[in-house]
Amino acid sequence: MLDAVVIGAGPNGLTAAAELARRGMSVEVFEARDTIGGGARTEELTLPGFRHDPCSAVHPTGIGSPAFSAMPLDRYGLEWLHPDLPMAHPFPDGTAAVLAHSVGETAMSFGPRDAGAYRRLVAPFVGKWDTMAHDFLRTQWLGLPHDPVTYARFGLVGMQPVSLLNRRFRGAKARGLLAGLGAHANAPLSGIGTSGMALMFALAAHHKGWPVPRGGSQAISDALAGLLRAHGGVVHTDFEVKRLDDLPPARAYVFDTSPTALARIAGLGNAYRDVKYGPSVFKIDYALSAPVPWTAKEAHRAGTVHIGPTSGEIGASLNAATHGHDPAVPFLITAQPSLIDPTRAPEGKHTFWAYGHVPNGWEGDATEVVERQIERFAPGFRDLVLARAVAGPPQIAARNANYVGGDTNTGSAAGLRLLIRPKLARVPYETAHPAIYLCSQATPPGPGVHGMSGHYAAKTVWRRLRANHR
Repeated sequence: MLDAVVIGAGPNGLTAAAELARRGMSVEVFEARDTIGGGARTEELTLPGFRHDPCSAVHPTGIGSPAFSAMPLDRYGLEWLHPDLPMAHPFPDGTAAVLAHSVGETAMSFGPRDAGAYRRLVAPFVGKWDTMAHDFLRTQWLGLPHDPVTYARFGLVGMQPVSLLNRRFRGAKARGLLAGLGAHANAPLSGIGTSGMALMFALAAHHKGWPVPRGGSQAISDALAGLLRAHGGVVHTDFEVKRLDDLPPARAYVFDTSPTALARIAGLGNAYRDVKYGPSVFKIDYALSAPVPWTAKEAHRAGTVHIGPTSGEIGASLNAATHGHDPAVPFLITAQPSLIDPTRAPEGKHTFWAYGHVPNGWEGDATEVVERQIERFAPGFRDLVLARAVAGPPQIAARNANYVGGDTNTGSAAGLRLLIRPKLARVPYETAHPAIYLCSQATPPGPGVHGMSGHYAAKTVWRRLRANHR
């Protein structure tokens, strides 16, 4: 009998499997697709030689993950590449706010009226990422924080809506940039906790950066699988699990799936009937004949470019997606990895992607409104398009079954749902069945390619199995 079977070879499933294998347990992973990776894959979606990340692509919490940092993933091919600027936030007049490695450069991009306010906002937390990552990338009620003072100070700011945090600033640049950071929660900016999302992304840039893996996000998954195999683990692909009887006997079954898929496969009935899935995204991957012709010079140096530009437009876009309305003027999160990674495209060519927020399960076509928005800040962009791969919510869900209705967070992150996932429980990785566990990003700390949900699930499994041997 195996010690553990992991269902799903996404970053969290592979992290859980690798950590259990490193503790000497026998582990096998079963993945429904013909490739591993889940939300961290790389494919030729458009033309030969153009390597795209169909799901996650830029990884501020990946390079800053305590779980990944504790593993020798560089031995298995993972190399982080950093752009000059983690992120740029352009405006129609050709200027831009920037999220730079330097706090000072970031602050000065907001203008003299708001530079001091930004410095004061981040000052208590700069240089403390490692401790904060341990304290916040976890289930908040499992143990005392490493740094209670910083934890409390951050909590007082982080629990606020971005719309309230932005009252500290007078200009459109600071407000727009912070609204864009908060928008990564895929929830209205008026919701509690969106300031925490914005501030964590800003601090990640100042401490670790917003890098991409050389060769694409697949490199993260391949490195985790390499580490797993080095410790005796086995990975099976092209193996769809429809019920537990499909799997070999094991002392623990660890699901890197949506909660609803776990309940269906494991026969737990309505255990997760109250899980709410949030808005989806409409994503376009591009093969380009040249770099994006941004009017803001800062955007040419940035790995990620947010297209809003104002906090009002960003908030309206998120509200529309949350309340089921078609996108009109979408807020876009875009990335241009081939600027720093020449392996992503043929020489002289480039890859680029953009996504905006749309309602869960939306079946419309937002290509026109997305490209119209890009053209506002990069006139002539359409002339460079060699090919595009378009994915709305149905296609997003088809790429990754964990993204129910196209929800790339695997469960709403609005308000307390970012902390209480997938439902209120002291140990959210456990289920009603003592041998069945959940390790996907549907559990705390939630969305992102950081492996922390898999890390804490593995610790839970290890403790339970060790206790049963006594």
